Amino acid sequence: MISNERPSPYGNRQYGAPKPHSPSEDTLRTEKIQIERKTFVFTLKENPRGRFLRITEDVGGRRDTIIIPAPGLEDFRKAIEDMVQSAAELPPMEEEDDNRGNRLD
Repeated sequence: MISNERPSPYGNRQYGAPKPHSPSEDTLRTEKIQIERKTFVFTLKENPRGRFLRITEDVGGRRDTIIIPAPGLEDFRKAIEDMVQSAAELPPMEEEDDNRGNRLD
């Protein structure tokens, strides 16, 4: 340990390590979608604090998760709908070149 570092009062937590399943969480619904090489799992859950949506992205075994509390789901849906509409309305990106007219692949 470097002299100015202090041990954490929370112990040596390993980020990215699987967390133990909380027995107080109930799964209400699960949906899974595959987009290119990514798998997204949408799980609606409930615990003593309320309902929430857990979105997990799995890319080759590496997982990232976000949790949206149920009261925020309507705002989240609206933001996604706006993004989908914008993506459909924007013109496609032009292919990049190397300033000599050659496409970069």
